[in-house]
Amino acid sequence: MAKKRVPAIEGWFTLDESAPQLVGSRCTSCSAVFFPRESAFCRNPACAGREFEDAPLGRRGRLWSATDNRYAPPAPYVSTDPFEPYAIAAVELEREKMVVLGQVVPGVAARDLEVGQEMELVLGTLYEDAESEYVVWKWKPAAGGARSE
Repeated sequence: MAKKRVPAIEGWFTLDESAPQLVGSRCTSCSAVFFPRESAFCRNPACAGREFEDAPLGRRGRLWSATDNRYAPPAPYVSTDPFEPYAIAAVELEREKMVVLGQVVPGVAARDLEVGQEMELVLGTLYEDAESEYVVWKWKPAAGGARSE
């Protein structure tokens, strides 16, 4: 029997396998967009807004920076045992002009990536238990995603 796929962090992204999206917030006063979501106050220092609407974010962006994580993060992160290093990418979303961190898909190390190349948001397993597969967003090099000069 297949395990139920559930988000590791509820409400931060959609579970659409073919086109997952991060979900941020847009201030209804100044139109500033934030990720992760905001519900208390506008993060724009020039705005006193306190009302927000969901803002689906772009699925593609350009690699801003990347590194390999070689040490197990502390709890509540659930690591493999033994710990397996993985790459982390900072990707600038073009439309939103914001940088979003995330793991890179397995099999791709930081040395395989090049600043400026196009990256795409996908879903991947963070960990599993007896009943569920806990899913997060990850970055992968986009098919045909050329490096920008």
